[in-house]
Amino acid sequence: MRKLLLSAAALLLTSAARADENGYGYWLPPDVSLNGHEIDHGFYLMHWVMLFLFVVWTGLVLYCIARFRARDGHKASYVGAPVKIGLITAVAMLVFELGDLFLVSQKTWAKITMDFPPENQSVVIEVVAEQFQWNVHYPGPDGKFGKFDNAKIDSENPIGLDRDDPDAKDDITTVGDLHIPVGKPVIVKTRSKDVIHSFFIPVMRVKRDVVPGLNGKVWMQATRAGKFEIACAQLCGLGHARMSGQFTVDEPADFEKWLVDNAPPSAAPEPAPTVAPTPEPKKKKGAKK
Repeated sequence: MRKLLLSAAALLLTSAARADENGYGYWLPPDVSLNGHEIDHGFYLMHWVMLFLFVVWTGLVLYCIARFRARDGHKASYVGAPVKIGLITAVAMLVFELGDLFLVSQKTWAKITMDFPPENQSVVIEVVAEQFQWNVHYPGPDGKFGKFDNAKIDSENPIGLDRDDPDAKDDITTVGDLHIPVGKPVIVKTRSKDVIHSFFIPVMRVKRDVVPGLNGKVWMQATRAGKFEIACAQLCGLGHARMSGQFTVDEPADFEKWLVDNAPPSAAPEPAPTVAPTPEPKKKKGAKK
């Protein structure tokens, strides 16, 4: 028993340390997203109403148990409660749920999934999902994504990027390492190589199903720097639990430095050709100085 208690205490301490290290805690993850407060507002609204209904209905059940218990001298009535009470309650809940759906949830959903910022004013990134990793593709300084070829896919090139394509010369690729800058819109284009995945960044309140054969996209904007986590919110196979990645929000200067540090060697500017100095003509003997 003592060993069991010590193991449980150690597990709780380890979990607390990890929670503090990642900044997640035991409730909702921190909100570092421009639109996150709207999603959280809908979450809290729905759960406060559910808590209210739980208290009311539990109280009603306890009242009925005490008030209508079997007692000597009382005969049970099989008519039941008036239908009007249940009908009013059902209609009230229906009105509330429709109001929450169309006045709160739908507005936020439309903003995140349809109201995209212009690409020329955003950081555009491609995320390619596969069992069991997230492949991240940046277009490089030219702003153009290089072509990909499935025949070129290997362990060193998981997305099959064709480096012979001029647009791919400066492209940056990483595995499980997504960087974005603070304060600038980021558009993430998604595709899958195999099965259905779900691109999920809890601190950004972003979740997008990644379906084979369909190209999707989602946008986000971070409000503060930090290191967080990418997860897969869709059961995608036996290694689903391993499908995580690091999500880093950098200050703008640090993001630009990261892009430079991770640029492929082919993207480095070629050194200017050195021109040999022209030798001075030899002076003839006896020539005046």
